[in-house]
Amino acid sequence: MSPGRRPCHLALVGPTATGKSALAMELARRLPGPPVEIVSGDAMQVYRGMDVGTAKPPAADRAEVAHHLIDVVEPHEDFSVARFQAEARETLAAIEARGARALVVGGTGLYVRALVDGLELPGQWPDIRAGLEDEADTAALHGRLRELDPVAAGRMNPSNRRRVVRALEVTLGSGQHFSSFGPGLTQHPQTRFRLAGVWLPRPVVARRIEQRFQSMLEAGLVDEARRLAANGEGLSRTARQALGYREVLDHLAGRCTLDQAGDEAVRRTRAFARRQRVWFRRDPRITWYGAAEDPGALLPALLGDWT
Repeated sequence: MSPGRRPCHLALVGPTATGKSALAMELARRLPGPPVEIVSGDAMQVYRGMDVGTAKPPAADRAEVAHHLIDVVEPHEDFSVARFQAEARETLAAIEARGARALVVGGTGLYVRALVDGLELPGQWPDIRAGLEDEADTAALHGRLRELDPVAAGRMNPSNRRRVVRALEVTLGSGQHFSSFGPGLTQHPQTRFRLAGVWLPRPVVARRIEQRFQSMLEAGLVDEARRLAANGEGLSRTARQALGYREVLDHLAGRCTLDQAGDEAVRRTRAFARRQRVWFRRDPRITWYGAAEDPGALLPALLGDWT
């Protein structure tokens, strides 16, 4: 890399359980040129102690290749996209200062866009959010948002409580429509990132999700959830969104069997994968790489294109 030239960074995205982390490790090992450091774009891997259920890269991988934005906060702390963006920007600057380049890996679409596009993010109004959280009826909150900001309401699933509450918080707190902030997610400007997407057939992803959850159970997910529940400070509003933990905690509380918890966790994760697929397919800058079964088969094409 010539002096003063800013490196082109990389991003590997796609639905959960499509093998992105393993691909990223091989890319970091094999790509020529500046060293590659991996930046997690996963909203749940930021939490310390939530290891098994968030499928964090193993310690050996993290020792071999620098990983960032993993184990950033305690499970009782809230973690927002604005905080991710601020920490990711600092991380990116440090990576560049070392003469390396970043490979962002993850499936949390808004986190990836916040970094790749530098989205303008509105502030936070905790008192307003607390009042909104007191309303148990998510449909009623969405109806209120539809009256205040019909554009924002039309862009989100009415049952997505986290997004509905956030949109109302911003609209009420700032006095501006939530939909008015930034250029909007429908815009896809030029970026210094080269974006690639991992695409596997839906039945393959569904099967991999089920197999991965079973592997998590064998790796100690129930014990991990039990330790988190035993912590007096509990889980934050954002940490509670982590797939798998809520269901296992319901089992530990005696509200369902472990088999029922597993079935629900798998169902929710498959639904999440469908939403991720829809989200990322909207971005015309992503080059998609498809495999019939094994995501490792995509490595030669990715190496060729990114080299």
